[in-house]
Amino acid sequence: MESTPITESAIYDTMQRITLSEMKAVKLMNRTDTKFVAPRCALAEILSRAKEMGYMVQYTNGVLSSYSTIYFDTHDLEMYTMHHNRKLRRQKIRCRTYVESKLSFLEIKNKNNKGRTKKIRITVDESDSIALRQNDEAIDFVNSNTKYRFNELVPALTTEFSRITLVNPEKTERITIDLNVSFYNFFNKQCGNLKPIIIIELKQDGRYVSTMRQILRDLRIMPLKMSKYCMGTVITTTNPNVKTNRFKIKLKKIKKLSSQNYDRI
Repeated sequence: MESTPITESAIYDTMQRITLSEMKAVKLMNRTDTKFVAPRCALAEILSRAKEMGYMVQYTNGVLSSYSTIYFDTHDLEMYTMHHNRKLRRQKIRCRTYVESKLSFLEIKNKNNKGRTKKIRITVDESDSIALRQNDEAIDFVNSNTKYRFNELVPALTTEFSRITLVNPEKTERITIDLNVSFYNFFNKQCGNLKPIIIIELKQDGRYVSTMRQILRDLRIMPLKMSKYCMGTVITTTNPNVKTNRFKIKLKKIKKLSSQNYDRI
């Protein structure tokens, strides 16, 4: 008799819960990030192994949280190009909305030459890009913490996705798993998506051994650096002046991963 396939919903129902208020101890605003990409069909096995190791799943209005993010850039995509050209010190400016709670934050992500990410943010009442550029607090926040003038930036790309958030029993690392990732390009109104894959990110302060890293290694899921903003730009751009060569190579790897069959796991 064949065994019953593992289902994601069955795993969700039996995982230990952690509330948003309890998550505050695991913010990790100054951290190291490691990203992994896997086929969508690998999700149930990853969750099953995480459950066995005591990982908790964030649960308030539901296991899946919806995110909508507007990325701002210059007209010539300077922030995107710096990432493409492997500049170690770089910034990204975005407005992220947590759809269920209707909370929006204007965020600045700073990457240093040691690979650490430091994020600062402020709460904003609106996620509309036009309204934001008329918000004095938002303007001052960007002008004071970046080399850019906010009123000279434009919305470049929107990303939307659903996220599962896990926390290890020691509450020393947070794992996010993003699925159903889609994009909208403001410059040419083109859409795209990465729905055949999931994006896993380990967020740590660097001092602890990661059990999740071992779980992924056992499943032969290897680290793959990628930016949703950059991937979305590559997938949707029609501008021949936008550099894409380095990211196109990465996109080929992602497409190859998306066709893998994980029945062997």
